[in-house]
Amino acid sequence: MSTQEQETVRQKSGEVESNELRLDEERSEQIIDALNTDLAATYVLYHQLRKHHWNVEGAEFRDLHLFLGEAAENSELFADELAERAQALGGVPHASMSTLEEKAPVEPEDEDVYDIRTSLKNDLEMYGEIIETLREHIELATDLGDHATAEILRENLVQVEEDAHHLEHYLEDDSLKQ
Repeated sequence: MSTQEQETVRQKSGEVESNELRLDEERSEQIIDALNTDLAATYVLYHQLRKHHWNVEGAEFRDLHLFLGEAAENSELFADELAERAQALGGVPHASMSTLEEKAPVEPEDEDVYDIRTSLKNDLEMYGEIIETLREHIELATDLGDHATAEILRENLVQVEEDAHHLEHYLEDDSLKQ
C-alpha cells in the first residue's frame, strides 16, 4: 500500500450494524456471536479433517481419504454459510486464523501425525462438541425469533451428524486393522 493510500475500516470486528432482515441489533448481536462461535469451530474441524485427509495410510486409505476430503468440503461450505449469515445480520464474521482458533469451543489436535484410529476418534470427539453447540444455537436463534438462522443451522446439523455417524462406522471393531 502506498503512503498516499489510507486504510478505511468500514466496520470493526465485534460491531453490529442494522440489517435489512428486520432483526434488531440486540438480538442480532447474540445470534452473530453464536454464528461466529460455530464458524470458528467449523474451521478448526475443517483443518483437522484436512490434516487427516493428507496423512491417512493403511488398508482403508482410499475410502478414508475420500471421506475425509468430503467431510472437510462439507465443513468449508458450512463455514461459508455461517459467515454470510453473520454478515447479513449486520456482523463481521471471524476470519483470522488466530481469532478462529481463540474463539473456537473445540481444541485442535497438535501438529503430530497419529495412527488413523486415534485421528478419527479425535475427529469424532470434535464433531460431538460441535453438535452440542449447534443444538444450543438452534434453540437460541428460535427463541430470538430468527427462524432463518435456526433453519440454516438445522440443515447443517443434519450433515454434521451424518459425517459423525460415518466416523462411528469407521471406528467399529471390524474395521481399520489394529
